[in-house]
Amino acid sequence: GLLSSLYSCQPPDVVIWPQNVEQVSKVAELCYARSVPMIPFGTGTGLEGGVAAVRGGLCLNLTRMDRILNLRTDDFYVTVEPGVTRKALNSYLRDSGLWFPVDPGADASLCGMVATSASGTNAVRYGTMRENVINLEVVLPDGRVLNTAGKDRSFRKTSAGYNLTSLFVGAEGTLGIITKATLRLYGVPEATIAAVCSFPSVQAAVDSTVQILQCGIPIARIEFLDDVMIDACNKFSNLHYPTLPTLFLEFHGTETGVKEQVQQTELITQINGGSDFTWAQGQEERNKLWTARHNAWYSALALRPGCRGYSTDVCVPVSKLPQIIVDTKEDLLTSGLTGPIAGHVGDGNFHCIMVLDLNDQDEVRKVKEFTDRLARRAMAMNGTCTGEHGIGIGKRRLLQEEVGDVGITAMKQIKATFDPKNLMNPGKVV
Repeated sequence: GLLSSLYSCQPPDVVIWPQNVEQVSKVAELCYARSVPMIPFGTGTGLEGGVAAVRGGLCLNLTRMDRILNLRTDDFYVTVEPGVTRKALNSYLRDSGLWFPVDPGADASLCGMVATSASGTNAVRYGTMRENVINLEVVLPDGRVLNTAGKDRSFRKTSAGYNLTSLFVGAEGTLGIITKATLRLYGVPEATIAAVCSFPSVQAAVDSTVQILQCGIPIARIEFLDDVMIDACNKFSNLHYPTLPTLFLEFHGTETGVKEQVQQTELITQINGGSDFTWAQGQEERNKLWTARHNAWYSALALRPGCRGYSTDVCVPVSKLPQIIVDTKEDLLTSGLTGPIAGHVGDGNFHCIMVLDLNDQDEVRKVKEFTDRLARRAMAMNGTCTGEHGIGIGKRRLLQEEVGDVGITAMKQIKATFDPKNLMNPGKVV
């Protein structure tokens, strides 16, 4: 079926709200003994139907486990339970001089972000969830409690044994229930500057990005919006940016460091035919500038009131971006589909926000065929069918094509080892 996010209204048979890991463990043990499927639930902001109860069963709503534990400012880490969201953590950290930078847009559960290996606008500088998780507490399907790096351990690096922590990052709840995550924190930058720059072509915008990265400029965010998307954002947020391929940039550092980054970047964008920068330095100005990018989803939906949205999520080597974006825009035109493009261009990851009428079966079919073509186009360029949203329900066949038979067999063997009865979030990923 198409667009799992749109058919995630498959409810479980029972929902429980555990208060602590002991209760989660007890529930898992009981479910396991009676072969009842289990689905962990964080905030429900995921985009691939990850919490749909395709086989009924029991949903563990973890929102009441919302403690923030052992913040260690001089060691740059903190431990959170699944009920803690990204914004709640950063608000808690406000006076510590530290922050947690991974930002998928939604105010998602941090443990849910671990489960989908989420990222977002500043992964180009700070990495994805995979690089920022130090340890996990996971309740296995039979109720045993696993600490992936050893109980209470938190270190900057380790070479001890198999990397169990990373195995659960991106497993989408199919191997166990994450009940605690120890996360890496960063110092709040002294200075932050944002800028907008438009370009004559997609190629020019991507060439600038590649050169910025090649020069070792530690850019914090570099976001691409195509002409259709910037037009939608202009209309929605009442802005007046030129209707051209556009980069939104953000620089973090010391006052002098940021000035230097900006000078170097401006030189590069000018050589590539970019416009003069529109600057934003104060918090309020910056928020106004980024609002356009953050509201991209709503701006796209506003192009066709009453329609629903689905976001594609391919990711390719950065040098392949111009080609895949040009091919994708052609495909959209030929297919007569609405799909403005926004992307984390520094990672080679972009989204077509497909706006469609769910009552129009023909359009739904066309969108499904388009998204499959796009995924295969990305894979043909040595890319992946999902950069940050996950496999969920709708991309399992694509995953098989992406990792190959031996890869899928290995994944199934891991799944069978942790979850021999196939009770953990069944029907997802593999």
